[in-house]
Amino acid sequence: MPTDEIYAMDSYIKSFSAIIIKKTDHGVILDRTAFHPRGGGLESDTGTLLTKGKSYKVLEVKVDGNEIVHVLDRVDGIEEGDAVEGEIDWDRRYRMMRLHTASHIIAAIAFSKYGALITGGNISPEYAKDDFNVENKEILPKIVEEANETAKKGINVKVYFLPRNEAMKIPGIVKLAEKMPPELDKWRIVEIEGVDIQADGGPHVKNTGEIGSIEIIKVENRGKGKKRLYYIVKP
Repeated sequence: MPTDEIYAMDSYIKSFSAIIIKKTDHGVILDRTAFHPRGGGLESDTGTLLTKGKSYKVLEVKVDGNEIVHVLDRVDGIEEGDAVEGEIDWDRRYRMMRLHTASHIIAAIAFSKYGALITGGNISPEYAKDDFNVENKEILPKIVEEANETAKKGINVKVYFLPRNEAMKIPGIVKLAEKMPPELDKWRIVEIEGVDIQADGGPHVKNTGEIGSIEIIKVENRGKGKKRLYYIVKP
């Protein structure tokens, strides 16, 4: 029985009810979850599960095969079939949402103006880093400056699903240099109206005005034709 991915439909759901459908040595699989698992360059959500008057810390959420595993601080007292109340760490989630939407704007500008693709990256609550296949690192501050101007316009961010074949016809739908989305019949699409449209599975803000200010931490040379951009977002 697959887990219903609540987070894929609404990134703003902070709490939810679920049933434990499987117990592992280190955690549980639920029938539904608002916890986003690690993947797509994003760290996972953390938070708590409450059941039978006991609180369990969700240390990590990961995909194992076709299962979404919630790794807990302990599993004593938990049984399959138990009802649980889940609560995500919202401050952590929201920081990653803001960084994630910022990364899409940056990627869109890099692609449309310089033909640059992302070759790797990671988003944590503290900061984001993206690798671009560009020769000149001086273009990255220019991209971030334009990204800030774009974010301040307060543009709506839409999430919807398209059949794979239809999504593949959209130019720039994938901005990763060496990776395509999973072989699914339907792709989850994130569209920043008039700015960017990408196949993407992660949480985002509803409006670019929520991002705040994108600030560069540093730019690194990671070898020929590869530059790494580190950045944060501030209110």
